[in-house]
Amino acid sequence: MAITGVQVFSLPVTDQDRARDFYVDVLGFELVNDLPMGPGMRWVQVRPPGGSTSITLVTWFESMPAGQTRGTVLETDDLDADITRLGGLGVELPDEVESAPWGRFVTFVDPDGNGLVLQETDTRGT
Repeated sequence: MAITGVQVFSLPVTDQDRARDFYVDVLGFELVNDLPMGPGMRWVQVRPPGGSTSITLVTWFESMPAGQTRGTVLETDDLDADITRLGGLGVELPDEVESAPWGRFVTFVDPDGNGLVLQETDTRGT
């Protein structure tokens, strides 16, 4: 196979403006594109700074209801600082960080209820 990576994946949302503002203003993603696609449709694309994979915030897939996606993993270099920052911006986070042999993580949801995982991978043993 010649697959070299994941370029983009679609995340279902109910309001593209609200979702864009959350991913850009709260999570600190870059706005890659916010372009009209046709009648009543926009291509809203965001990505972590310097990231190679981006997310399209979509409203037009009937088979993908907003709030049903789980397990989108966001990597951080400083989990504790990001938890403090996100909490200060009103993001509801659990009280405890979970630990695993590979690192630490916390789960939370975006404004539509899509489940996100913020993780800090322990690279000392690799």
